[in-house]
Parts: sequence; structure tokens; C-alpha cells
Amino acid sequence: MDLSRLAGMVATDAALRRRQRLQPVGGQGDKIFPPTYPGDGRNAQPRHVFERRRRSEGEVWCVLVDSVQSQANRLEEALLGALRDGVAAIPHVVVDFRGKDLTGLTEITSLDAPHRVYDAILRDSTLGGQPFMDSDVGKRIKTGDPGALLEVSPTALLFGSWHSTGEGGGIGAKFARCLVSEIVAIDTPVDEVPNQRTGEIETRTAGRRTGSRIDPLGILRRVEVFKGEKGWDVDKAGAGAKAKEVRPSEINHGNIAPSVQPLGVTCDHVEHMVVISFAALRRLRFGTPEKDSAGRTLLTALGLLAVTEQDARGYALRSRCDLVCDGRAPLELVHADGSTDAVVIDRDGARKLYADALAAATRAGFVFADAPIRLEPQPKLVEIVRRSQELALQDKGGEAGEEE
Repeated sequence: MDLSRLAGMVATDAALRRRQRLQPVGGQGDKIFPPTYPGDGRNAQPRHVFERRRRSEGEVWCVLVDSVQSQANRLEEALLGALRDGVAAIPHVVVDFRGKDLTGLTEITSLDAPHRVYDAILRDSTLGGQPFMDSDVGKRIKTGDPGALLEVSPTALLFGSWHSTGEGGGIGAKFARCLVSEIVAIDTPVDEVPNQRTGEIETRTAGRRTGSRIDPLGILRRVEVFKGEKGWDVDKAGAGAKAKEVRPSEINHGNIAPSVQPLGVTCDHVEHMVVISFAALRRLRFGTPEKDSAGRTLLTALGLLAVTEQDARGYALRSRCDLVCDGRAPLELVHADGSTDAVVIDRDGARKLYADALAAATRAGFVFADAPIRLEPQPKLVEIVRRSQELALQDKGGEAGEEE
């Protein structure tokens, strides 16, 4: 595929899509562990997300393996890897934490910040001594100028973004996703069981996860242990102020009783679905017909680069959820009438296509910096990170949503 053909697709066709079949790296039928989400009600067990989906073979139970939001983050991670490997020049913003004496933290970029270029980490940093959103660059992107975002952080247009803290109480710049990617396990065995509290039928996995631990020191649960501001001790005074009695397991000693939980799934196969919507891209306007074509084509090339980089880097999604391609599915070009044609592009081809698209966008009048925009974190941002790290070392950090 060359740049001229890609530009023609973006101008007249509906989308590029791919349905890539995957299998557990251990082979078909091996158990994988999709993400878990909180159950309903107090003390509810974590659960996977199940859906009945209609497919050509009929309705089957499916389970979410990687959500649209998670996939966007992973594709950005793949792009960041290509950027750091020096094989792609991707405009982005960096918050530089080097020299701030923060453990394990050097930089955060608009490619790994949760809300991309509109993230609070960037907003609470400065450019040229000004808060980022008050700088000349910040003023351009907070108004929702697509051209500014393309030049500063094109992933904000490709994967979607929202300046939710902007003027007008959150009605600031908002861009829908142009690339949607999701991974789902197909035809998973399930149990349908009544909820003991409500009587409603609930769906849960037929798989099971076991857990236990035998303490080699033989520490028993009945041993008195106290935990306070000085840590833990067998003597209440030795634990310091606010000491209270805890179980040995709360200081990571002692046995953990065997348990069985309904977690983990097997499936017929896993499917990775990717769609790059040309209709969504055509909503983006950059000022002139030439810029419209060049900007939309660049974003499409960036999406293809992200997909091929993820393929090459692998699908190690989380512990015990490592997937591999089951053959290689071609991309499909979806025409406006719904008919399709196969499109072939590999990693090297995607890299060249992106480089050509970036050069064409420059010729069309976009201005891309030779280096990332580097921000300085405000002192208050550095301090809140430092205090959080100190509390974490003291085991006093707490969890999100924890009641004090």
C-alpha cells in the first residue's frame, strides 16, 4: 500500500478493519485470566465481564479480555516503544521528572498519561514558566483546534480525548475515537447460578482459581501480633502509637487457607477486532482541502503503525493472559456499500507509510517540532508525588475509595 492509495481510501471508503484470531500461548483450551471487575453489593467477589453475542454460528457466551479503553492504552504503549526505538517520529508532550528525587519516576508522556494531552499531569506542569494550558501551545489545544492537536499530540485525535476540566464546566474540546480495538474470548463455558441474596440468575465462569500459602516458619494465627506507627511487634508498646492487634496474615506471615474462586476461562478462540473509521476521520477538519486529506491520512497511517507494532511486540496482556496470533488475518477495506477488499501491510510497510504521511503533512502546511514539547512539573505536583511515595513506604497510603 502506498500513500496515494491510502489517501484515496480515507476520502471515499468507510473503514479499515481486521478480525484477528488469537489463541492462548499455551495452546487452544489453555486457561486464560481476563480482567476482573467489582461485583455488586458489599463484599462481592471479583468477576469477569460476560456477554451473549450474536455470531454467524448463533448466540454464544463471550468474555471481555481487553476493553476498548485498555486497548487504546496498549496501542499507545506500542507507539511509545516505536518512538523510543527510533523507528517513528511521533509528536508528543513530555513531563520531565528527572532531578526531582522521585523514586522510579523519570518522565510521563502524552502517550502514557491516562487522559492523553488533556491529563492533569500535563495541566499541572509548566511550559516556559507558564501553566501548560496558559501557554501558547496550551491555548491552541484547549480550544479544540484539530490542527494544533495533530501537530502536538495526534494520538489525542486517533484514540479520542476530552478536555473535561476546560471552560464551561466540562464542555471543552472533545474528540471521539477514530480507532476502536477490543479483544474478546469467544464461546466460553459458563455456570448460571442464583444469587443467594436476590435469587436472580447470574452468569459466572465455569473455570476455577485456587489459592493457598503454607508458611515455612509455621507461624500460627493465634499468635498475638500488634501493628502501629512503628510497624509490627509481638509487644503492643513496641509497635508504637495507635497499635492494635492484627492477625499474622495482615503482616504477611502465617498460612493462607486454601480457597477456590470462579475465575479464569477457557474458550474456542480469542478475537481481536480493530476498526479505523474513515467516516469519523472525515469529521476532522484542518482548514483547507489539502490539509484535510493530509491530516486524516496521517492519522490513519498512525493507526496502522500502532496495530502492526502491537502485533510484533506481542499480546502479553497480564499474568496468565498471554496470547498469540492464530495465523495472520488480512486487513479489510470496507467500501461505502459494505463490500470489502483485502489489504496487506506489514510492520515495515506501516513504518514507511507513516513516515511518508508525516512528510506529506509537513508539505501540506502542518508544523511538527523536531523534538517533543518538554514540560516542567509544578512544585506542588512534585510534592504530592513525593508525599505519596513516603506514605507508601510507611504502608499508610490507603487505596482509592477506602474509608478512613
